[in-house]
Amino acid sequence: MNEAGSNDRGTPREGNLEAPTRHPLDWTSGEFWNHAGLDAELERVFEICHGCRRCVSLCHAFPTLFDLVDESTTMEVDGVDRADYGKVVEQCYLCDLCYQTKCPYVPPHPWNVDFPHLMLRAKAVHYREHGAPLGAKVLASTTAVGRLASIPVVVEAVNWGNRQPALRKAMEGTLGVHRDAQVPEYHADTAKRRLRADDSGQAAIAAGPTTGKVAIFSTCYGNHNRPQMVEDLAAVLRHNGIAVKLVRREQCCGMPRLELGDLDTVARYKERNLPLLLDAVEGGWDLMAPIPSCVLMFKQELPLMFPQDTGVQRVKRAFFDPFDYLMHRHRAGLLKVDFAQPLGTVALHAPCHQRVQNIGPRTKQILELVPGTTVTAIERCSGHDGTYGVKKATYERARRIARPVEARVAQAGAAHFASDCPMAATHIAHGLDNGTDPGHPLSLLRRAYGI
Repeated sequence: MNEAGSNDRGTPREGNLEAPTRHPLDWTSGEFWNHAGLDAELERVFEICHGCRRCVSLCHAFPTLFDLVDESTTMEVDGVDRADYGKVVEQCYLCDLCYQTKCPYVPPHPWNVDFPHLMLRAKAVHYREHGAPLGAKVLASTTAVGRLASIPVVVEAVNWGNRQPALRKAMEGTLGVHRDAQVPEYHADTAKRRLRADDSGQAAIAAGPTTGKVAIFSTCYGNHNRPQMVEDLAAVLRHNGIAVKLVRREQCCGMPRLELGDLDTVARYKERNLPLLLDAVEGGWDLMAPIPSCVLMFKQELPLMFPQDTGVQRVKRAFFDPFDYLMHRHRAGLLKVDFAQPLGTVALHAPCHQRVQNIGPRTKQILELVPGTTVTAIERCSGHDGTYGVKKATYERARRIARPVEARVAQAGAAHFASDCPMAATHIAHGLDNGTDPGHPLSLLRRAYGI
């Protein structure tokens, strides 16, 4: 038996039928940063993964690991050079699907496998020891870049430059952004400029866990790159009698920095955001973000990083996915169904960071309330995965990951294609290369209401 409690091929001694639980991320302890301890834990978990191989189709991290094992002298994990462990870590983009949907050895199983958070630990140790390339830091500085690129005089130059092959080639060399990758457009007319008024004085009707008042965390991407998405969210909420305001002066949620392994900056962002969010919660406002990754950050990652912070836990309880929120209102008979027009057929991509929240197919269920609407859900990774889909080092692999989704969208022949993650939608549409204009489900819902 090895230390994982298995035979040499990783066969489990007992099954695990209990619901998965998640242990806090013990990132403030000295052991977390101990390189020898990290390598030992990587070897232990890799041995279990090698004996199971159930996750081989999820992302490239697992094929990378299994190829290293199969090409080693022993054809076991002990034959893999520990210096090559980083090759596995590089391919993990923390989608969390292996933990939530595939792995039979997650806690409370005694083997205690949390592959995504082990990869996060490895990224954090590497970042603290070696830092990150300039390009990776720039891509993760979404608030700063967004503010600069959205300046009225600057925004046209930025958008023009992103369309020029010569400049994209230079960007590939300096920032590591693949010259063919679809990069977002910036808007001077940001969401915060569009939505200055709020409904602070409007009476609210509570239903289930919802108060009927929503403070929108617009997100860096929503504010600077997709302000229409935030505007559509506000319009849908107001149409349903829900008071709306924007959280002002907030910092990035921290997900791009988390993916980089820069946990100290994640903590600084938390300190900046927490007072603003708690002020809203104490005023009776629910919290919401239009992008699943940002919701996941506040509902899972920050609470696991700061399990003893009561403020973080209060924010967790107040934060909602938009369509999960609307479903709570629908169950209470408070969601308006006065739809003005059908949507026809909709090909809907369900992003990983929404699926792992375990709220169910809420977006599909709400859209199907619209008469004359049929939704084909596609539950498969888009390949975008934060910066993975734009970086030179991983762009081609991201395109391969996206192809099955693109094929499903093409086969659906739908009138509309949308994803709850606008970045995933753009990545998929870019691969289709047929003029498909990706939408957001919130925009489709607003269209159905005719508002």
